[in-house]
Amino acid sequence: MANSFKNYFLKNANTTSQNVYVAGAGVSATVIGMTIGNTTAAPISANITVTSGGTSYFMLQGATIATGGALVPIGGDQKLVLETGDFVQVQTSAANSADVIVSVLEIT
Repeated sequence: MANSFKNYFLKNANTTSQNVYVAGAGVSATVIGMTIGNTTAAPISANITVTSGGTSYFMLQGATIATGGALVPIGGDQKLVLETGDFVQVQTSAANSADVIVSVLEIT
């Protein structure tokens, strides 16, 4: 088994859910960090969903991010384990309003 640390990025998160990370074929992953940074001149809110086995679950719903601020829903003691085909999506309350960085340990 190979272990690889990787970063995944989403520029200009939007009002529709967008994939930030998808666990590929034969991959188990541990999300070790996630940051959503507000890039607008006004507060925004964000939703984070995790989909596994075809069912979506809210990790956060309507979390407010201040102007110039960031939300760190995963990091420190909080981790998220994903299996092949699982994915994480982000949706914000305004168009092109946030950048997202996800740090992952992939096990193949």
